[in-house]
Amino acid sequence: MTTICSYTIEQYMKMIEDFHGSSAPGLLIGGFMVDLALKNKPECEFYDCICETATCLPDAIQLLTPCTFGNGWLKVINAGRFALTVFDKYNGNGVRVNLSASKLENFPEIKNWFLKLKKKQEQDKDLLFREIIAAGASILDIKEVKVSPDFIGKKKGSKISLCSQCGEAYPVRERDNGKCLICDGLNLYL
Repeated sequence: MTTICSYTIEQYMKMIEDFHGSSAPGLLIGGFMVDLALKNKPECEFYDCICETATCLPDAIQLLTPCTFGNGWLKVINAGRFALTVFDKYNGNGVRVNLSASKLENFPEIKNWFLKLKKKQEQDKDLLFREIIAAGASILDIKEVKVSPDFIGKKKGSKISLCSQCGEAYPVRERDNGKCLICDGLNLYL
């Protein structure tokens, strides 16, 4: 029986739907990626994750590990690559797992989805999920890595100040002019 981090496929699919809002191929593949990374990570008590895309994969990491964006153990670097790294939070030794385009020849619906060769509405979703389950970790690459010191450890919080324009608290920046980012011109709202 195929499992992802000790969950059956059915259990994991239910977790995806509850957390993500719908079944998603990226989360299913992401589950296999997290499972492979955790099975191959260095022996360590505490680990962090880096995710190289902001789409789907961060949700798989948050579902299957204690690493979340909120606790700072998950760092999302939106490089647009479907890859993740699990590493020892103190020394940076870890493993990087990615979906390998070169391994998709026997899985045409995954290839169509991953390389966007077909529009979403033209894809056969049932076939796509069947192919992902059949492929499992066989479509993934894994390698040992050493994470840059820039991503090891938790950054200390900066000093807090009150914005001279709106009066709200904000973290002081290196080149600070006494205003929060919004009052300094970041347009979030019309």
